[in-house]
Amino acid sequence: MEEGEKIEESFNCGDADLNDFILHEASFYREALLVSYIAKVDDRIIAYFSLANDRVSLGDFENKTEFNRFRKHRFVNDKRLKSCPAVKICRFAVDVAYSGTGIGTVLMDFIKDYFIENNKTGCRFITVDAYLNAIPFYEKNNFSLLLPNDDDKHTRLLYYDLKEE
Repeated sequence: MEEGEKIEESFNCGDADLNDFILHEASFYREALLVSYIAKVDDRIIAYFSLANDRVSLGDFENKTEFNRFRKHRFVNDKRLKSCPAVKICRFAVDVAYSGTGIGTVLMDFIKDYFIENNKTGCRFITVDAYLNAIPFYEKNNFSLLLPNDDDKHTRLLYYDLKEE
């Protein structure tokens, strides 16, 4: 999103919170250097996503054994790492008029490629706290549940390993 850019008021992804963010809050986040990216067709926003730095850490797991099992085959000298660098998809939405067109997967592939090619931030994973109804979309895009027994009633933590591309 460009600084000072006006957001099209007709964006509707079917979720009031995600709509409100892009229509009313994204510019304030931009001023705080938290960036959202938008996809447009004929000056109309059809989708957007926001990214931030993140990590997969010991605190995300039930115990140290589970964390060690997760990182064991991924890092050469894993004993020194207490966390693994990641980028978080904070918000991801597609306008209902473009739902089912594949634009979501195109954007997800863009995000993956952005961090695989010339890895901009040195991250290893992409994470997302996915709304329960969005989990099939993320699984279709090769994300996995971080914890099999996550009991959050609204979201689940998923990850994508950029090295397994």
